[in-house]
Amino acid sequence: MAKRKSNGGALDGAGSILSTVAGPAAAPHPSRLGPPNPIADQLLEKVTGDEKLAAEMPFNPTKPLEYGEAAYTPHTGATHAPLTPIATASTSTEIVGSEKVGDGQPDIGDNAINRPLDRVRVDDTGRELTTNQGVPVADNQNSLKAGLRGPTLMEDFILREKITHFDHERIPERVVHARGSAAHGYFESYEDLRGLTRAAPFAAAGKRTPVFVRFSTVAGERGSADTVRDVRGFAVKFYTDDGNWDLVGNNIPIFFIQDAMKFPDLIHSVKPEPNNGMPQAASAHDTFWDFASLSPEIAHMLLWHTSDRAIPRSYRMMQGFGVHTFRLVNDKGESVFCKFHWTPLAGTHSLVWDEAARLTGADPDYHRRDLWEAIDAGQFPEWELGLQVFTEEQAAQFPFDILDPTKIVPEEMVTVRSVGKLVLDRNPDNFFAETEQVAFCAAHVVPGIDFTNDPLLQGRIHSYIDTQISRLGGANFHEIPINTPVAQIHNNQRDGIHRQQINRGRVSYEPNSLAGGCPFQAGARGFVSVPEPSQGREVRGKPELFADHYSQARLFWISQSVTEQRHIINAFRFELTRVQTPAVRKRVLALLANIDAALVAGVADGLGMEVPPPLPLATDRPPYDYPASPSLSLFARPGNTGIRTRRVALLVGPGVDGAQTRKLYAALLEQGAVPRLVGQKIGALASYTDAPLDVEISFETGPSVLWDGVIIPDCADARDALSRDAAVLEFVKLQYRHGKPLLALGSGAELLKAAKIPRKLPHGVPDPGVIMVESSEAAEGLNRFVSVLAQQRIYARETDPARV
Repeated sequence: MAKRKSNGGALDGAGSILSTVAGPAAAPHPSRLGPPNPIADQLLEKVTGDEKLAAEMPFNPTKPLEYGEAAYTPHTGATHAPLTPIATASTSTEIVGSEKVGDGQPDIGDNAINRPLDRVRVDDTGRELTTNQGVPVADNQNSLKAGLRGPTLMEDFILREKITHFDHERIPERVVHARGSAAHGYFESYEDLRGLTRAAPFAAAGKRTPVFVRFSTVAGERGSADTVRDVRGFAVKFYTDDGNWDLVGNNIPIFFIQDAMKFPDLIHSVKPEPNNGMPQAASAHDTFWDFASLSPEIAHMLLWHTSDRAIPRSYRMMQGFGVHTFRLVNDKGESVFCKFHWTPLAGTHSLVWDEAARLTGADPDYHRRDLWEAIDAGQFPEWELGLQVFTEEQAAQFPFDILDPTKIVPEEMVTVRSVGKLVLDRNPDNFFAETEQVAFCAAHVVPGIDFTNDPLLQGRIHSYIDTQISRLGGANFHEIPINTPVAQIHNNQRDGIHRQQINRGRVSYEPNSLAGGCPFQAGARGFVSVPEPSQGREVRGKPELFADHYSQARLFWISQSVTEQRHIINAFRFELTRVQTPAVRKRVLALLANIDAALVAGVADGLGMEVPPPLPLATDRPPYDYPASPSLSLFARPGNTGIRTRRVALLVGPGVDGAQTRKLYAALLEQGAVPRLVGQKIGALASYTDAPLDVEISFETGPSVLWDGVIIPDCADARDALSRDAAVLEFVKLQYRHGKPLLALGSGAELLKAAKIPRKLPHGVPDPGVIMVESSEAAEGLNRFVSVLAQQRIYARETDPARV
């Protein structure tokens, strides 16, 4: 059939603008990016404006002026004005404002510490290059020399300043949580909670508090990969009316140890072994499992760590927890205990292990990129904040100690009450200035929030502020813009390295009369600790209830689906297979023998070992028999955002049905997905029903693990080049292996057949995620595909669900 000359491509290339990797050979210029969305419109304007600005300079016109006689006369650099200011912005969300970030329109020269971040934003449009002292730079291409071939002169202060600054641009990374990604947003309270707490974020229904949220891995260094098996940090800085409150938590509600005294030992054990510096960002080595097997209080956390919680699909699809028990305090000084829960509206979804391992190589920035792209496209991530609130009298009846950070409060004992919503709606302008320099600290609380005697929390109160002083150059790290509160700072602290504030007057003490007694203490309006009585003699030890190491580990195990239990067994097998010392493996099996017989038998079988006798218990108290808690399964929270932000690959080859492909592409965009045309190479591709398509990304650059699902449009030649390409066949096989939906239209089914993709699950029923339909049934086929895509993956493909 002859090609149509018309181009129905108003959306062609939209997926490449919604993504941050690769693009078609020609600059994409879609007219829109799907449904009306002001942030997506900004993104479109930004990317197209940036492309046009780059096109204004096809080469460096001043390069010849750097050589020979011309070099003796300094020349002005080539410049071009952007057609739109957004073209040179860091992010399309620049216009999203709050009390913390400002409105994106800085007042040049305004340097008030507690004003919005507009005060420190810098834009270079139309400005000359200068030194750090503001001296205009005549030539930024060459150092100062004694003649064109002579030695470089020491008097070249511009070279020395530039090189010296460059040599000092790195600061010490965080000891833990070094690898992170962050965003600005807000927390909105659903109701007035002043009966429970005087904390400012909960003072009224509808009240919004600006936040900065950082997600991270724990064990890896700053340059490690996002998708390793690890705990994920979930730290929220609330910029409240009464100062900064840092809720510094994780995506797992418990921790490995019970007392801060053991924190250095835990981290030393999981970090690269000191003799050889290996392995990076991994717990699968001898020292970690040696420590774990000698620390049975870790049992509960090991189950969470080997579960799919440790390999989330996205930061946007994982829960967050405050981990510890805190206190809420109201205006009357009355207090209750509280646990904090963040629940993603996108649902709780995970990767599968083979996929996570492959992503480490395919895109080590997978989670960072995912968060950035979603926000820049206006698909703002959302979580609900839930509180578990209980009294001291209730806590006394629990079969565990609420001060023990290795224990949860099951939702069957205390329900989770949703009290507000967290929305991330603005990407940072600068990764280092904001994400890297943000300083969280468990000691940063506000009136209405107080600590408990949790011995791990008590150590964290010191540790965080101590490490920030080391990382950020001294005690004034709170004056770094991202760390300053929106509440005013007034105290008598002075001096120290990198001081920013210039305090007026001669008084720096209290009480005083020379400053009229100011700043004066706030009295009852300020932070007041709950007056908790002392509980006995000084002692190094733990309460007896802390000694029950296995009851809640078993609770977690029996609350998992069969699929999740299988993944836990496989994770233990993988981790322990990499351990070289048999005695360590045996000790871990002895620990697991105290949790569940099926669990330890499955792990032992995978290691080719016998099940050893269980480790001795640390208490004579009988274990508590918890009933299963369905909410502990990832499957309990499928989410309600459909296929928004899901990445879909449309596999295209020569002779593809262009009209059909464009319709599929547009339909996916309309539902918030991110479709992209994937082919053997980028560039124009002949279509037999429409104008040529422009392939956006190649199989090499966009391998299978980067996509949540795949669609194979109809093709004029059923024996097309794709079916003969081993890389394409591997792409399709991995999509199937990782439980992802596949839709083939018309002759596209030939590719699934060539890849030997089964149409039935292992137990004989049709696979809902392998969809083959005629082109005339494209709409119905897409509906089925979207339904499965929204569920994330088909786990039943892995093996017969009856087997564990």
